[in-house]
Amino acid sequence: MGKGRLEAFSDGVLAIIITIMVLELKVPHGTSVDALMPLLPVFLSYVLSFVYVGIYWNNHHHMLHATHAVSGRILWANLHLLFWLSLFPFTTAWMGENHFQATPSAIYGVVLLMAAIAYWLLQQAIIASEGESSVLKAAVGTDWKGKLSPLLYLIAIVSTFASAWLAQAIYVVVALIWLIPDRRIERVLQRKESFTDGKAP
Repeated sequence: MGKGRLEAFSDGVLAIIITIMVLELKVPHGTSVDALMPLLPVFLSYVLSFVYVGIYWNNHHHMLHATHAVSGRILWANLHLLFWLSLFPFTTAWMGENHFQATPSAIYGVVLLMAAIAYWLLQQAIIASEGESSVLKAAVGTDWKGKLSPLLYLIAIVSTFASAWLAQAIYVVVALIWLIPDRRIERVLQRKESFTDGKAP
């Protein structure tokens, strides 16, 4: 089956997730800069989660660009990913409202970890569906970022109970690792198109 509805549905869900997160930024009672200070933790947690959602949207777009068709397994794997991403607004708000305390920060890390696992499962479902000629398989390669991220999330989750700020630093580091657009899929597609053009009569 085609992938148009899956892309449209996923984009809509991600847009709603961002909308819900920004609604947690309540208007302060007061007109001075000091009135904004209590909102700073909420704003910082929003910025972090906004970056994460943006990263997922970017990589999800590239991954589907390398996908020719979707199967039932891919549809369910995609819904699994969206489930964990849909928890971002709750965990983001809880962490921000409680000034990055240990338990909310740990639960935030658990959601990040599960979203990363769900993304990997979706990636594997696409590769299995596409077969040996999978563009995504060629582009992913060793996938060091995909393997490193869950490990860092686990370290962050454990470290929250020793230092919540260390955990936040790790979450930021993982986001920075993924912030640079991953062009592996684009390069593989470009090479494939160039090869096809070269073979064309």
